Amino acid sequence: MSQKPRIPKGTRDFSPVEMSRRTYVVNCISKHFEHFGFQPIETPSFELSDTLLGKYGDEGDRLIFRILNSGEKLNKADTQSLAQGNLTTFASSLSEKALRYDLTVPFARYVVQHQNDIQFPFKRYQIQPVWRADRPPKGKVSGILSM
Repeated sequence: MSQKPRIPKGTRDFSPVEMSRRTYVVNCISKHFEHFGFQPIETPSFELSDTLLGKYGDEGDRLIFRILNSGEKLNKADTQSLAQGNLTTFASSLSEKALRYDLTVPFARYVVQHQNDIQFPFKRYQIQPVWRADRPPKGKVSGILSM
């Protein structure tokens, strides 16, 4: 008997009706932000691990999804750290990228990288998904709005 297709735990599909409603709400929010002079920005869904790790404390760092290096980079894994029980160093040698946990740190990185192109005060908004390796409470919305 073949196994029924499924999606990863903590994710969900959105039907056309749900997407229509979500798009309507996002468009209303965006319209009002822009009416008051806010401009949209978008940052990548993943960042370099060095950018994200250490910004949320130990508890936050455990909730970040890391992206496994691919190809030849896996051969450079620090197996000595693993043998010594230093899991943080070993994990860092396996992963140079991670999915964003929220929009704060990516926004700070964006400002630093584009500080010569930004006019301050910088009125911006972002409506993008984030990923956290935790169990959200029932009813919590997946995704985030930041301004």
